[in-house]
Order: sequence, then structure tokens, then C-alpha cells
Amino acid sequence: MLAVAILLGGAIGLAVGTLGGGGSVLAVPVLIYVLGEDLPDATTGSLLVVGAGALAGAAGHARHGRVCWRHVGSFTVAALPGIALGTIVGDAVPDELLLAALALVMVTAARSIWRRAERAEPDPGPDFDACPPLRLPGDALAGLAVGFVTGFLGVGGGFLIVPTLAVGLAFTMRTAVGTSLAIITATSALSLAVHLGAGRAVEDPGAVAAMALACMAGAVTGAVIAGRLPQRALGRGFAALVVVVAGWLVLSALALGGP
Repeated sequence: MLAVAILLGGAIGLAVGTLGGGGSVLAVPVLIYVLGEDLPDATTGSLLVVGAGALAGAAGHARHGRVCWRHVGSFTVAALPGIALGTIVGDAVPDELLLAALALVMVTAARSIWRRAERAEPDPGPDFDACPPLRLPGDALAGLAVGFVTGFLGVGGGFLIVPTLAVGLAFTMRTAVGTSLAIITATSALSLAVHLGAGRAVEDPGAVAAMALACMAGAVTGAVIAGRLPQRALGRGFAALVVVVAGWLVLSALALGGP
């Protein structure tokens, strides 16, 4: 089972590096159904796995100027109180409701990013690195909301960050992906610290560490792929990935009895 988890960790990293999100919503099912962890421990472990992958992927995107650091800073600062609040609320909510909330938010985000991809402007080229101006009220509110979801659902928030940047703040898909990964690195680290401080644990540190290393390797490759894909393909790929995982979570909860 460990070998399967490592292989899937690499695949998760590939998705993270290419699409800028979706890592935790993929990692949580792997930790639950492959490694046999319960949902609270799986959400904590997923933050470690995806945080490591996001760090590696963000470094790759940053080398090509696809990370808007001023937005990273505003998102991260605003996310901290949301993470703390989301963690507290998440501990008081049944697992089934957590999975249902996760699936609903995922499908909503996928719809937004697909619609954005359908009206994508001509591709500006792989090294286009223009960052939209910083809008503190909008950035701060988005960061607070993403932080809450990160703490509440135990996910890094990329499936919300990418649509927020691309649709709400007029980023290109490539720059949204790179910036999202930098934000995920920070918010995942913060959320992991809050989870551990709240008494949650990483159930199998060795297996989670192995998955994290595989995720990092996959994310580096994904960052290279993202620089070569058209903007529309990136948007559609992100939306499709999120819908597939959301469907699996609903199916597992209804037909397989959930985690």
C-alpha cells in the first residue's frame, strides 16, 4: 500500500504543479482509502503532503516570473484568522457534512473556472508575467475566505484560489497557477501548525513523508508542463480534475459508506 501511496503522491504533485490546486482534495482520499487513516488525521496529513508539493511547484513557477508576490502576502496575512476559525468549526461538524461541503465548494469553483476558460483571451506566451494591481479589500476578503475553507476542510485552497485569481482578479491562468502555489505553501504551513496545536496528528509520519517527497517531484514536473500548455487547456483541465474528484467523494459517501 505504501508503494501505491507514493505513486499517487507523485501524480498529485503533477496535478498541483500543472494546475495550481486540487492537491489536498486528491490527497485526502488517498490517505483515507489507501493508507486507512480517519478523516481528521487525513486532512492534517494532506496539508503536509500538498504543502511540500506546492513549495516545489511554486519555486518552478517563480523562476519564470509566474508568481505575484504582493498578492501572496495579502492573501496569506488575511488567511490566518480564517484558518483558526475554520479549524474550530471543522472539529464540531460531522465527517459526512465535511465531505458534502467539500464536494459542493469544488463543483462551484470548477464551474467558475470552466466559464473563464471558455472566454479565454489569446494566449500571451509562456513567459508572460504581468501581475494585476493589488486591491487590498478584495485580496483580504478572498484570503479570509480561503483560510476558513483551508482550516474547515483541511485543504490547501487551490481549487478556490485559482478561480478567485483568474476570475475575480483578472490573472492569466499561468500566473494564477504559480501565485496559487505560493499561497498554498504558506496557508498549508499555517493550517498544519493550527491543526497540530489543536491536538490533531499525522497518523503515519513515514508514509506521509514519502508521499510528500513524491508530491514534490511531481510538482516540479508539473510546473514545467504548465508553462507549455495553452491558457484554455489549463482552465479546462483544472475544472475537469476538480469535478472528477468531487464526484468520487459524493459516490464514496453515498455508495461506499464514506471514510
